[in-house]
Amino acid sequence: MAQVSARKRIWGWFFFDWASQPYNTLLITFIFAPFVKELVEDGAQAQSVWGFTVGAAGLTIALVAPILGAIADTYGNRLKWIWFFSVFYILGAAGIWFANPEELSLWLVLLCFALGLIGMEFATIFTNSMLPDLGTRQEIGRISGKGWAFGYLGGLVALLIMLAFFAENAETGQTMLGRAPALGLDPEVREGTRFVGPLTAIWYALFMIPFFLWVKDPKISAPERGAFKAAMRGLGNTIRRLPQTPSLFAFLASSMLYRDALNGMYFFGGIYAAGVLGWSVVDTGVFGILAIVSGALFAWLGGFADDFIGPKPVIRICILVLCAVAISIVFVSRDSVFGIAVDPSSRLPDLAFYVVGAVIGAAGGVIQSASRTMMVRQARPDRMTEAFGLYALAGKATSFLAPLAVGIATGLSGSQQIGVTPLIVLFLAGLLLLRWVHTEKEDA
Repeated sequence: MAQVSARKRIWGWFFFDWASQPYNTLLITFIFAPFVKELVEDGAQAQSVWGFTVGAAGLTIALVAPILGAIADTYGNRLKWIWFFSVFYILGAAGIWFANPEELSLWLVLLCFALGLIGMEFATIFTNSMLPDLGTRQEIGRISGKGWAFGYLGGLVALLIMLAFFAENAETGQTMLGRAPALGLDPEVREGTRFVGPLTAIWYALFMIPFFLWVKDPKISAPERGAFKAAMRGLGNTIRRLPQTPSLFAFLASSMLYRDALNGMYFFGGIYAAGVLGWSVVDTGVFGILAIVSGALFAWLGGFADDFIGPKPVIRICILVLCAVAISIVFVSRDSVFGIAVDPSSRLPDLAFYVVGAVIGAAGGVIQSASRTMMVRQARPDRMTEAFGLYALAGKATSFLAPLAVGIATGLSGSQQIGVTPLIVLFLAGLLLLRWVHTEKEDA
């Protein structure tokens, strides 16, 4: 087999972001989430059910991820694990097709969604661990930023296809182009919108081909007998030693909280707009287009800023912006915008939320890209895989916290607006912990 060039390997790695992003864009945020609100009808109840579903998936990831990380470090061959969890992704996404409003088994559909989400998150753990192999520390910021930007573009293309040809308005039965759903899908039972599941599965299967063709794993020696137990002991020792590396410890804790809060925004953005502003799936899709375009642009620009001033200032600015956005969301409703009463037919709340979406997309893309490169800066060169395993584990250890907190706050208050306030607390806690994180430049 011909040797794969470094450039082609990087592009193959980019294609995972392109292939997997529609799960975030179409299912978690802009199409399926608001459709859940239509299925459940009551906005607060839909947000609560959604929160518990995402939270349960996150808890599963948190419990299993440490074991997976140890196994992968011991036995290697990350590509086989990506293949394995890709099956979860595809089957889970395809199962969304069964969200038939007339013959609805909501928990079965949500179980499929959770299965696909678990598959995506575990596959991401292994692909993120490949980042340090793609370039030098001086190049890693730009590579990470370009990967996020490319992923956002993939999500945008998939969203445009969905809105133009499949997702129908509940009232008119037509797509954004004013036509019936393609492929003869029946708008009466929402087959156009339900096709978001199969489309996401097909998209992933198709665009993972370059990844599997161009990304290769380095060969490692066969593990000795008893290697699994040794890996488990090594994992325990690594976690116990974390307090002896305060900067790394603080960054893992900080990123655990602010990434969880950001994921909460993604998980609830679409269902919040559907419940509070009364948006249709098509309205939420337009919102998504703005968020994705700004996300792609700023993720690309953020990669250069990351290389120029370092990831810590970039992360700090993004947290402040996202915290302000979380506060702003609470003050936008159908009847008022930042305390100013408006007519229920006014477009001002919609315009305000469009701006909010663009800012979430911009700051979210930059902070996730910069967080990956910050992990590279924190890690010892000879322990890079272990460090990225810890980063992945930290990202999942409390991935259930924001969804469950929002679900509980929404259920107790009966208000979607009050329900999102736990995200503000998580952002502020992450910002506080970032104070004890040091980069190489600061330590020099």
